Amino acid sequence: MLTVDFDRLDVAAGQHVLDLGCGGGRHTFEAMRRGATVVALDYDYAVARSVWGFIGLMAEAGELVREPPGGALNADALALPFPDATFDRVIASEVLEHIWADELAIRELVRILRPGGRLAVTVPTRFPERVCWALDTNYYDTPGGHLRVYRRRELEAKLARAGLALEGAHHAHALHSPYWWLKCAVGVDADDAWAVRKYHDFLVWQIERQPVWLDTVDRALNPVLGKSLVVYTQKAVVA
Repeated sequence: MLTVDFDRLDVAAGQHVLDLGCGGGRHTFEAMRRGATVVALDYDYAVARSVWGFIGLMAEAGELVREPPGGALNADALALPFPDATFDRVIASEVLEHIWADELAIRELVRILRPGGRLAVTVPTRFPERVCWALDTNYYDTPGGHLRVYRRRELEAKLARAGLALEGAHHAHALHSPYWWLKCAVGVDADDAWAVRKYHDFLVWQIERQPVWLDTVDRALNPVLGKSLVVYTQKAVVA
């Protein structure tokens, strides 16, 4: 289940793509399916290693080209281990809300992005996020928790100050907001709660079956309940 619209980001074969904060690897896998050379980067070494292991299994199963180019590593978003202008496309999905110096991280992303390259950033949407913060302090006041809640105009201003041209935005995953509200209502770590398990099963069913009617409901609710805000930008080409 993708948060970023890859057609809108214009990810294509032959590009070099950075998936910052790769997590489970969903955006990494899609970029590789499209023929891009992808670096999956996460602050957690075990997470990055797990993603690369899955890539190997997908290649063996024929879902990807054999031995796909790219790699996975753990690194700090505030000091990315790449030369300037390395990547054609950068994805930073659900990352900036975890980083204390978010504007420094944005400047690093701009630095390693090639002129004319595109960057997609996703963060939790303000309204659903505020509900989570109100229901359970462990949602944010814990190691790895969320450090801030963004307004769209605030995030866009930070991206623009770093030298990026704004190319539009949208919301995603409306049906995920009630899931997080349930988790926070019973305790964000209480994964065994009946209501949380049942709603999780419903989301898994949606992802696996992708019923058209439910996707339509999700899209209709996104402007109000979308869990994620997605902003698309482009780095200027210097004459």
